[in-house]
Amino acid sequence: MLSTYVDLAVGLVLAFLFLSLLVSGINEGLVRLLSIRSKFLWAFLRDTLDGPDRQGRSFLPAGMRDVFTALPFSRDARPRHNSMPSPAVLSPIPEGEAVAEGELTERLYERVREIDHPKAKRTSIATLPPERFALALMEFASAEPNGVQGLLDKLKAMRSPLHGHLQGIWESSAADVNRFRQQVEVWFDAEMRRLTLLYRRYVRWVVAVLGLVLTLVFSMDALEYGKTLLRDQAFREGVAAIAGGGDQGLTALKDRCTATGDSADPYRCVTEALSSPALVKIFDHALVGVAVPQNGDPQVKWNLGAWWERLISPGHWPGFVLTFAALLFGASFWWDILRRLTGIRSRAGR
Repeated sequence: MLSTYVDLAVGLVLAFLFLSLLVSGINEGLVRLLSIRSKFLWAFLRDTLDGPDRQGRSFLPAGMRDVFTALPFSRDARPRHNSMPSPAVLSPIPEGEAVAEGELTERLYERVREIDHPKAKRTSIATLPPERFALALMEFASAEPNGVQGLLDKLKAMRSPLHGHLQGIWESSAADVNRFRQQVEVWFDAEMRRLTLLYRRYVRWVVAVLGLVLTLVFSMDALEYGKTLLRDQAFREGVAAIAGGGDQGLTALKDRCTATGDSADPYRCVTEALSSPALVKIFDHALVGVAVPQNGDPQVKWNLGAWWERLISPGHWPGFVLTFAALLFGASFWWDILRRLTGIRSRAGR
């Protein structure tokens, strides 16, 4: 009896793991296709270095909707990709009105573009090491006649939001250049952690939406699937008992093979049942299914009518809610549960 419940737990965990991986894969595909991470980073950098655009609009998205609408399609703050090495000599920042919009962002990219790689017309840099950022700022300062103080004066004249941060760091470092560089690294690292948390908060909403969509597309009723696992395990035990010379599983075999009221070939019935494990039956009620006949090629079939009837049936809603809640835990959670149930050890633990 214990093995039956263990099989049930493993089957449910595998189902949740599969759907969670599908959710993660779709989310990662959208992020890579739309270059969300790179655009998110450079939107933050442009707001921090140059401030809002001339219309007073911020580049960093204000809500989840902007992450997948304005940010990917109409508010791309990334500099244009340049495959040339950074120039050996950096010119000073222009004075006053000569400063172009996005000047500091372009200059920052000029100093870090060696870590870029060609992907499209825009930069693909999605992470920026704090050490590289601090070194770029020190190069800005070295191009100014008055060093760090000259850079701060120009940032103040440009009304750059970066001035307030660097001014406080410069004063706390007692005008020591080495301490200033180290404190800039610490500050930028903290800002990147804050940005990562903000990004993950948006991504959690996207994962939740994808989880809901996949739950409905597969019409995955976790409660019904659990019952299917138990019936499947009981049927297999009955077949094994008959094969061993017992007759306690004969009734279950007859019920399974004559479910439609007609007689059926028991050998064919057993073969089809054992070749279709319960895990495969997740796809039986999906909007689009794949049938693999004994003879012939796999066939794609539409289950629109049956899928819709299942979807509007209140009896399945608790199972849908359970599946959706399970997907919110993520693939890593279910993989850890599966390892605990099966005794699989990770290489790091050996």
